[in-house]
Amino acid sequence: MSTETFDAIVVGAGQAGPAIAARCSREGLRTAIIERHLFGGTCVNTGCIPTKTLVASARAIALARRGDEFGFRTGPLAVDMARVMARKDAIVQQSRGNVEKWMRGLERTEVVVGHARFSAPGTLQVGARTLAAPKIFLNVGARAQRPALAGIDDVPTLNNVSILELKEIPEHLVMVGGSYIGLEFAQVMRRLGAQVTVVERSPRLLPREDDDVSDGVRAILEAEGIRFELGAECIALSRDGARIRVGAACGDGARSVAASHVLLAVGRRPNTADLGLAEAGVRTDERGFIAVDEQCRTSADGVWAVGECNGRGAFTHTAYNDHEIVVANLFDHDARRIADRIPCYALFIDPALGRVGLTETEARQSGRKLLRGKMAMQRVGRAREAGETQGFMKVIVDADSQRLLGAAILGMSGDEVVHGLLDVMAADRPYTTISRAVHIHPTVSELVPTLLQQLEPIA
Repeated sequence: MSTETFDAIVVGAGQAGPAIAARCSREGLRTAIIERHLFGGTCVNTGCIPTKTLVASARAIALARRGDEFGFRTGPLAVDMARVMARKDAIVQQSRGNVEKWMRGLERTEVVVGHARFSAPGTLQVGARTLAAPKIFLNVGARAQRPALAGIDDVPTLNNVSILELKEIPEHLVMVGGSYIGLEFAQVMRRLGAQVTVVERSPRLLPREDDDVSDGVRAILEAEGIRFELGAECIALSRDGARIRVGAACGDGARSVAASHVLLAVGRRPNTADLGLAEAGVRTDERGFIAVDEQCRTSADGVWAVGECNGRGAFTHTAYNDHEIVVANLFDHDARRIADRIPCYALFIDPALGRVGLTETEARQSGRKLLRGKMAMQRVGRAREAGETQGFMKVIVDADSQRLLGAAILGMSGDEVVHGLLDVMAADRPYTTISRAVHIHPTVSELVPTLLQQLEPIA
């Protein structure tokens, strides 16, 4: 069997892979991009785009229910789950199609459909074809973790993929896992009309966040009728007639919840077990993530791993930044590194949580002298006008260097407003750069300078 030789091979058409393929094409490299399933990866098909489309539908429904507050009546509200999902599907299909059209239109690039597996260093097998290249980029992503819970194989369960295929609103959805993915789905399904209970092993939600952030998120969701079973040290599943019984504690008489549907949202695992990585000399860690250096290079010469599969970021924006780091080092003589990026992410409940940099807890542990500013969203005129005053803004500053260390904005437009702080951090400028700026009134962002003008030492 003859070997087909390329200058570069990209495995996986998620967020980073297509951008790398496009740059290789622009550099004149004969490139193959291999995709075994759906173009666009997790973000386009089962992550950001479908879930945020559902968040938008759920928000519109929630606002319609508040008609009396705003001075109008709509009559009885009926949610058509099939139409909600059809809207989501149409947006996903358009996005997926755009990625595939982009890849198939690249010069000097061949799209190969199938599962790729290393057969030797620098060599991949895809069905009956053998492909080789001096540069191979792995962008294979991750999937939902299936936890080792008692009774899990005895009952039907949903994950972040299968829940997107529902055509009817669950009567009572129990969410196993009180972290980012689980909480977004919890609010969406509650707003669509389901009863929702979140069962979480930790004594509080979002254990990586500060207590006030965790408590603030819980208050927002509880106000919408979502119930929580926290500190659930013995989660177990069993059949209870036509329902699913979710045990949330140990011992006789332990509390439990009866559900019509159960969604498992307890983490992710990389899609690396079936790639033949050992054949190529590519090392993984104990969880299966591909070990990489600061430029996304693996232990094998000429092989890079980008996106969620390298364990250095679980977000679309970190995957795209991996691509930027790789092409900067390869083609631009620009020594960019993973360590250069500032951690940032959002929890897309409504209102959202925008997070950048260190938490207050992490900043305290660093031993620095700290300043903190915190203000309730009730202080924001724009939020009062919209009737959305839940949450707060919090920022942490190094007292000696006057550099911003981290921020949490939980409230109206928090996922957007936080970028002003992120940009000042990325520019390595003192907090006064933004505290002395004049912001437009009335906006949510206008309170950020005021927040920074009221910093106080942390004891």
